[in-house]
Amino acid sequence: MANTKNKLTDWIGNVEKRTELIHQQALDGFAALMDEDAAPSSFLPAGGHWMFFLPTDRQSNLAHDGHGKKGDFLPPVDLPRRMWAGGRLKFQRPIKAGDTIEKISTVKSVEEKEGRSGNLVFVTVEHELNKDGNCYIREEHDIVYREAAQPGETPPTPKMAPIDADWEQTIVPDPVMLFRYSALTFNGHRIHYDRDYVTSVEGYPGLVVHGPLIGTLLMKLAIDNMGGKSLKTFEFRNSSPIFDTDPFRICGRKLDDDSCEVWATGPEGQLAVKATAQF
Repeated sequence: MANTKNKLTDWIGNVEKRTELIHQQALDGFAALMDEDAAPSSFLPAGGHWMFFLPTDRQSNLAHDGHGKKGDFLPPVDLPRRMWAGGRLKFQRPIKAGDTIEKISTVKSVEEKEGRSGNLVFVTVEHELNKDGNCYIREEHDIVYREAAQPGETPPTPKMAPIDADWEQTIVPDPVMLFRYSALTFNGHRIHYDRDYVTSVEGYPGLVVHGPLIGTLLMKLAIDNMGGKSLKTFEFRNSSPIFDTDPFRICGRKLDDDSCEVWATGPEGQLAVKATAQF
């Protein structure tokens, strides 16, 4: 690992740009996923930007895990397992269907660490969504790459989630729900839909619920319970994965009139995701 550090850090500053027309179809598709008859408005819901500016790698350029091969925009990290580790979002202006938005993505940092389960590489990418010289959403997206699962490997003991929620909701994930979100986000990562792959190759007990899907559900929970106010910032960290094998809970509590904490709790009470929302 140490011998490749300089090579990986050469990707810091790499930039990718995409321009896209925001279309209503994706909003309607997400509303259907949320079990709503139609999108409540033509404005992007919090987290809705993750349905746009999607990678369109050629089929021949996909890696074994279903992601595009590394080494183009993202550094060629030689670790097979990839997860969404968290992020920080600032919502500065609302985006609506019909807007033409430019997304500028920049690799901000590449850091190698030694974790309880072996070598890790953290990559942080900054995204700016702009229109007419104005920034609408600014996001920092943390990606973690991990070593392959080892036979008989015992997962680390997870941190337990808070138990003093003011609000909570039970989510029942299933393969259809995960497939539909993968389709909305053109996400080919096999951990979300290929049970044989995720259990035999990556060593997980079931299909992995998407990190951004959980983040979106938590943002919706926060907005719904804070009087429908406009979200200004959302910071979240993924601690442990959630699988389709059991229901999970999204929970929250009010901190003051303009902020709250929200989190996702696994079936054994473990903390999966924790976030802070500012309004």
